[in-house]
Amino acid sequence: MGIDLSLIWAVIIAFGVMMYVVMDGFDLGIGILFPFVRNEGERNVMMNTVAPVWDGNETWLVLGGAGLFGAFPLAYSVVLSALYLPLILMLLGLIFRGVAFEFRFKAKAEKRHLWDKAFIGGSLTATFCQGVALGAYIDGFEVVDRTFAGGAFDWLTPFSVFCGLALIVAYALLGCTWLIMKTEGRLQQQMHDMARPLVFVVLAVTGIVSLWTPLEHPAIAERWFSLPNLFWFMPVPVLVLLCTYALLRAVADNRNYSPFLLTLVLIFLGYSGLGISLWPNVIPPSISIWEAAAPPQSQGFMLVGALLIIPFILMYTAWSYYVFRGKVTQDDGYH
Repeated sequence: MGIDLSLIWAVIIAFGVMMYVVMDGFDLGIGILFPFVRNEGERNVMMNTVAPVWDGNETWLVLGGAGLFGAFPLAYSVVLSALYLPLILMLLGLIFRGVAFEFRFKAKAEKRHLWDKAFIGGSLTATFCQGVALGAYIDGFEVVDRTFAGGAFDWLTPFSVFCGLALIVAYALLGCTWLIMKTEGRLQQQMHDMARPLVFVVLAVTGIVSLWTPLEHPAIAERWFSLPNLFWFMPVPVLVLLCTYALLRAVADNRNYSPFLLTLVLIFLGYSGLGISLWPNVIPPSISIWEAAAPPQSQGFMLVGALLIIPFILMYTAWSYYVFRGKVTQDDGYH
């Protein structure tokens, strides 16, 4: 039995996208939460918690995109053709946010509000467009003769727009629990106060998306609710409820680290539910990873490079988070 290179690359790309969602999610979430914090010093602390690591977080987005291009070129061409507009807007949002990171601290006090707005607007735009792209991906794409055959605005549907709004709430919770872990004093207490309602909103939007998806797509409904699949997949929603309960308890007890860790688990469970719904299709609703795969020679050549690069990415990512561990304060920075 030979090595299934398509399966290996599907796992690598899924891992890269998940790492991006987790790592870039909390710093996008900080931008989403920025309007709710008015104190200038506290805003500086919020940005300083991610300033040393935010640009490295986006390495995983590059890895996922490059992997998709090389391992599944058909999926790359179809998905990007279908989602040109939201992906371009997402990149513009990331650019505005990145520029705001660099220039906000150098700007004069009377001009700093402009970079605050760029940071907020870039974070909201990038997050919303990522959610819209996700919703459109779940809806699937019209493919004829291995080419995207839909329109320029097929991605714009009520479901995709709701997914965009849902992702804003999810990233806000991720950023909120990150700040609980990385700050102290009044700012930390404000994040504790915001976390509880955010948890309930995230649970609500997760439930709506989870119901809307099978109602909109009979094939996904059949996969989830037919026997014996129902028994295999039932642990996912049960674990979501248990994790939500544990997260609420951790917030109520004013814990530092467990709210963020439990939010990561919640994000992962949602991501796993998406994978269960769509597997093994890389171009929903019907083109599998094997049908969209590049030749084995290309996948094998790329895999050698990926297996060399990914451990280095993991090592320098872990080292950067280790170096900048601990709380961030207005006076002392990291301690």
